[in-house]
Amino acid sequence: MTSTDVRKDAEDSGPSGYAAARLRLLTEEARSGPPRRSALSELTDDWLAGLFTAGSEELRGVSLVAVGGYGRGELSPRSDLDLLLLHDGSDSQAVAALADRLWYPVWDLGLALDHSVRTPAEARKTAGEDLKVQLGLLDARHLAGDLGLTAGLRTAVLADWRNQAPRRLPELQELCAERAERQGELQYLLEPDLKEARGGLRDATALRAVAASWLADAPREGLDDARRRLLDVRDALHLTTGRATDRLALQEQDQVAAELGLLDADTLLRQVYEAARVISYASDVTWREVGRVLRSRSVRPRLRAMLGGGKPVAERSPLAEGVVEQDGEVVLARAARPERDPVLPLRAAAAAAQAGLPLSLHAVRRLAATVRPLPTPWPAEAREQLVTLLGSGQPTIEVWEALEAEGLITRLLPDWERVRCRPQRNAVHIWTVDRHLIETAVRASEFTRRVSRPDLLLVAALLHDIGKGWPGDHSVAGEIIAKDVAARIGFDRTEVAVLSTLVRHHLLLVETATRRDLEDPATVRSVAEAVGSQGTLELLHALTEADALATGPAAWSSWRGSLVADLVKRVSAVLAGDLPEEPEAAVATAEQERLAIEAVATGSPVLSLRAQTEPPADPAADPADQPAGDPEPLGVELLIAVPDRPRVLPAVAGVLAMHRLTVRTAELRALPLPSGVEGSVLLLNWRVAAEYGSLPQAARLRADLVRALDGSLDIAGRLAERDAAYPRRRGVVAPPPRVTVASAASHLATVIEVRAQDAPGLLFRIGRALEDAGVRMRSAHVSTLGANAVDAFYVTGASGSPLPGDEAAAVARKLEEMLRG
Repeated sequence: MTSTDVRKDAEDSGPSGYAAARLRLLTEEARSGPPRRSALSELTDDWLAGLFTAGSEELRGVSLVAVGGYGRGELSPRSDLDLLLLHDGSDSQAVAALADRLWYPVWDLGLALDHSVRTPAEARKTAGEDLKVQLGLLDARHLAGDLGLTAGLRTAVLADWRNQAPRRLPELQELCAERAERQGELQYLLEPDLKEARGGLRDATALRAVAASWLADAPREGLDDARRRLLDVRDALHLTTGRATDRLALQEQDQVAAELGLLDADTLLRQVYEAARVISYASDVTWREVGRVLRSRSVRPRLRAMLGGGKPVAERSPLAEGVVEQDGEVVLARAARPERDPVLPLRAAAAAAQAGLPLSLHAVRRLAATVRPLPTPWPAEAREQLVTLLGSGQPTIEVWEALEAEGLITRLLPDWERVRCRPQRNAVHIWTVDRHLIETAVRASEFTRRVSRPDLLLVAALLHDIGKGWPGDHSVAGEIIAKDVAARIGFDRTEVAVLSTLVRHHLLLVETATRRDLEDPATVRSVAEAVGSQGTLELLHALTEADALATGPAAWSSWRGSLVADLVKRVSAVLAGDLPEEPEAAVATAEQERLAIEAVATGSPVLSLRAQTEPPADPAADPADQPAGDPEPLGVELLIAVPDRPRVLPAVAGVLAMHRLTVRTAELRALPLPSGVEGSVLLLNWRVAAEYGSLPQAARLRADLVRALDGSLDIAGRLAERDAAYPRRRGVVAPPPRVTVASAASHLATVIEVRAQDAPGLLFRIGRALEDAGVRMRSAHVSTLGANAVDAFYVTGASGSPLPGDEAAAVARKLEEMLRG
């Protein structure tokens, strides 16, 4: 059916005909994107024009005007109709009757309507007071009635906007900044608001308004296409949900992707991120130009008066060979020849980042259009300039984005294309893969004084997740890519080996420290064998911290940092030739020993509940590396000493779950007792936080723990009752749990790893399932990263030896089945 057929149906049948024609148009598979939005706007134009003219042939001095998105002819399936009934004020009663004839049929069809009735003077006055109204009027489009009235308003509004631009554009910029702070950046959000987030449709509209002011203009290349893609996604979102929503929720992304003919939700998000990145970069460039023009306007009259007229010449300050600063931006020198100087893009970028200045759009585009590829391997200067850029801290991000916007990054590093705008569907990560890599380099730049090879640290930070663009284990894939990239940019064979090791094992320290028993000699030896040298260990320690800090707030804490530091100290000793201490040689703190002796004496659990702060500074360490200010609070530390007996872990975990305490980290291990004290004691060292409200009293926790251990407290029943009374709300569908056996992780026990969605009572269920399997718990290491529980349990058979392979696999399989159920 053609647009003419659809519009004819609407004209023939009135409102009901419009509804049928609208439905037919929206369900046509052959038409989507801009053609459908235009057709829907035209259909709506004809219907509203018909409503306007019906019975009002004699009415003069009145017009119907579309504003905002409807004024631009961009109606999405569930868009509001933004309408202005404009009149000259000569017959208010007739205008009111006409308004009723227009608005009520729209409401009757269930369409959202944003309407106003104003004279031109009232419209201009309101626009002068309300920036959002003025932005809507900039897109005013005549629908019906007095064309001269509409044209007069459009001319006046545009003139007002251009006259008031020096005052109103800073107001618009502030409005955009406030919205970005509130909604976040579209190019990094897993559930973005396509309209309100930074880089979304509102920002695209703001750029149109800046262009209309004639004060500055946005870089046009790619901008219209980016805006069209976001509108297409919003159309598909409206059609799949049947709602007027702009938020791309996780549970709807697969359907939206299918509606658009895309492979999957990741492909959809990547397209959204790419579009948002174009709009965000255009916004940065545009607002910078607005600021430059406004500053120039304010300074120029004074300069002219001082110089006796004439146009002042902008100062140019040299920054590097072929690179100068001009008017607050980094530009190319007049003598620069990009076509003869392949290192110039990196030199200009490094100079800009070191100076904390933006690269000018003109400079970046000239470089992209004319520069020759670097030879392989890169010359030493190119490698040095890359390291300088990566080590410049926060300014690196803006400069890197400018290079990437014009395709220079993927020309320098072709493997970057696979991680560019790549989403990370993990609540712990707050950035896309490519932005996370740059953030890690920024974080690593703070640690360059801690390592002997800062260049290797910075390049490893840039490459550590480069394998996420390939199938399989990203660390394994990344090792191969890192070798190739490192050789291409000119590192020697030894340096390439170090970089590939850092990428391959960038998760080794934090995973081992939080999931393995550091008292087990096999644990420390395995890390030492993987790392190989003190220098690599030093680099890996700094990379681990930079990676975690760049991931998000849930990925790092002083507590986790102290665990990694302890592991590094032990590994360093092994690399220096010292053997790791046997488990029996572990030394308890005075507080732990006191609790253990009391537990033996009373034959019952003893606990201590106290606020925990970061470990005291190491007096031998460099003062520059010590934290400033007061110790950082880490939560509440719960120490429990219990005479060794079965079912300790599920009992403690169940009591904490009953009291609505969230477990952040947890360890369970046997505690050596002082000479002359007989018995065996288990020590549980946990960090907990209240889900809400205040923490329970230690005496109450102990009383419930005693009852749980003697079997008089039905924890499972109590938790089931609570879940039945307060069912948890449906949320994001989490990946299924995974339980594996970590082979060769320990010579003393079998290590069972559990990765699952965190939930109240999870640790209680795991502990009970392991006890039911008949295994003995040697130690446990529990950590919660955002919504994910990552736990490791060291278990043995009844004889105290590791489980046979088939028996360990059976235990893991049963535990996974329980968690899935």
